[in-house]
Amino acid sequence: MKEHPQALSNVKVLDLTHYIAGPYCTKLLADYGAEVIKVEKPGEGDGSRRLGPFPKDETHPEKSGLFLHLNTNKKGITLNLKTRTGANIFKDLVRGADVLVENFEPRVMPSLGLDYQTLKQVNSKLVMTSISNFGQTGPYRDYKASEIVLYGMGGAMWSTGLPERPLKLAGSVAQYQAGTVAAVATMGALIASKFQSIGQWVDISIMEAHECSADRRATNILSFAYSGGTTFFRASRMGLLIMPHGRYPCKDGFVEYAGGEPVFWSRWVKMLEMPELLHDPRFKDLADLSRKDEFEAIFLPWLAELSKREATEKAQKEGVPGAAIQTPKDVVNAPHFNERGYFVEIEHPEAGKTKYPGAPFKMERTAWEIRRTAPLLGQHNEEVYCDLLGYAKEDLIKLRAIGVI
Repeated sequence: MKEHPQALSNVKVLDLTHYIAGPYCTKLLADYGAEVIKVEKPGEGDGSRRLGPFPKDETHPEKSGLFLHLNTNKKGITLNLKTRTGANIFKDLVRGADVLVENFEPRVMPSLGLDYQTLKQVNSKLVMTSISNFGQTGPYRDYKASEIVLYGMGGAMWSTGLPERPLKLAGSVAQYQAGTVAAVATMGALIASKFQSIGQWVDISIMEAHECSADRRATNILSFAYSGGTTFFRASRMGLLIMPHGRYPCKDGFVEYAGGEPVFWSRWVKMLEMPELLHDPRFKDLADLSRKDEFEAIFLPWLAELSKREATEKAQKEGVPGAAIQTPKDVVNAPHFNERGYFVEIEHPEAGKTKYPGAPFKMERTAWEIRRTAPLLGQHNEEVYCDLLGYAKEDLIKLRAIGVI
């Protein structure tokens, strides 16, 4: 028996989410102890089961790296909410839940008879978090969107890429950011539910969560709001319009520096072991890019003799903001992350043993923990329906036959 329970050990969560934003929200809750029951469509499950990466690139609904990462520590059941019986069973689950998280389009829950106004009659203390592209109200409410659409509509794409061609930076930043914001908002509402005995509906717009919280978007909006200006990031090796600043090649890859401001110049010349550069008139104004080629003629041969690790150590030793641009392999094998226990090995019955990203933050007494692997489709049907709701095993056979589970 553990000395301390996890932070959310007594919290019960129903998870009607799929793909990234919603599952990441509920993963954060599950990883810190909440009992999360993931509800999936019979026979198909979460759409992320069909997204990679897959071991050896062999597509399999139980081996998606994305699904496995986003659904660790959750129990999994199947339930067809489009049937009357399925909707009624779900209401039975709601009676014993603290939190419900869903990320359907805004029209879906009302069409199923499972909108918040209905469910709060079942459980008055329920916290229901709804995650959608643009929120539950407003002119964009029913717009279809994807990561790149949200990135473009939110204004971030204007400030990235090339002047003649706006481009999106890689990854699913908006989805993960929205999941993080949703988890925080859900916890705020849960505290109100626990201490004030009031439930409430939490409306999360992926667009708005990303708009004000991540990337360079908030900075750009504030720039326009206060001064009417528009910032622009040029996709060049030097990055910003000052030197030395940007991405440079070394012996075995690239190193990124963010120390072009004058306050760092004395540190640069110390790192280069070239004190004569400190008072070199060519580099008196670091924003004078006409001197860029002269600087690089000195700097690039020096850097070409160093590995990423050596260049990083030299920069950090002298207080220059710079470090290696690491490959995914570099990150997974990095001594720092592994010494802190960030990556954890999990053995899944279908996918085998794999390293997963671990705790996003550490708590001294109520820690993050892997209690179970991501569920197989319908893995916990018997446990939830029989042990929790009191159905007999014969009932499950009938429910499966008529397409309810």
